[in-house]
Amino acid sequence: MNTALVSVVVPCYRCTATIERAIASVAAQTLRPAEVILVEDASGDGTLEVLQAIRARYGDWVKIVACATNRGAASARNMGWNLATQAYIAFLDADDTWHPGKIEIQYVYMLEHPEIVLSGHLCRQLRQEAAGAPPWPVSLQGVESITWGKLLARHAFVTPSVMLKRSIAYRFAEGQRYMEDHRLWMEIVGAALPTVKLHAELAAVYKPVYGASGLSADMWGMEKAELANYRYFYDQGRISAPLLLVLRVYSLLKYLRRLLIVRFLHRT
Repeated sequence: MNTALVSVVVPCYRCTATIERAIASVAAQTLRPAEVILVEDASGDGTLEVLQAIRARYGDWVKIVACATNRGAASARNMGWNLATQAYIAFLDADDTWHPGKIEIQYVYMLEHPEIVLSGHLCRQLRQEAAGAPPWPVSLQGVESITWGKLLARHAFVTPSVMLKRSIAYRFAEGQRYMEDHRLWMEIVGAALPTVKLHAELAAVYKPVYGASGLSADMWGMEKAELANYRYFYDQGRISAPLLLVLRVYSLLKYLRRLLIVRFLHRT
């Protein structure tokens, strides 16, 4: 097996400083995905030109689609997902990278467990100036089943760790700019579609989950989106009124904790 039946979808917005590092980590996979789809989200800078240079370097393996207007990562991922030709989709953000063994480990696991429709995994935090994902030793240390209750309590994994079956009917919420990934995972798990977390660090992220540049900097926006997600599932009848109240209080307490952590880090 020389090629994995995987389409890699990368939303690209003003990412000239990091996108080449991200795509290099895909090209370095021990089991190469069949295609990479770069969705240029109307950056208005030199991003499209950089993507075209990447395509010239890698050839038809890289495909580019350009949005007419900026629609956010959720819509960009949906566009790439809908254009994908392979049986599986793997998501990567333009400022993150993958371990060289990511596709081989995750894809083979999903092939061996065809009942699984979505899997995520652990990530390693690296410094922003790091050149790429170094080949740290990795092995699959275990597999955790992700349930509805677990997703209500915490975010199980980040988007650059996710691989799922292209045939899933669900999509990211169009136009939602925060917490759209968590909402989609909840939709999938709530539909009783088997989802797991692989206990292996198969990706590198280069900024903190919150309190850094980019979307993660807008902590209140993320918090409002999480509260809106809970309301969405309440309106669908998936969450009771008492549970909605508990989740709101719990979410706000987590938000206050994050604020304190960020303020402490900025002082030090």
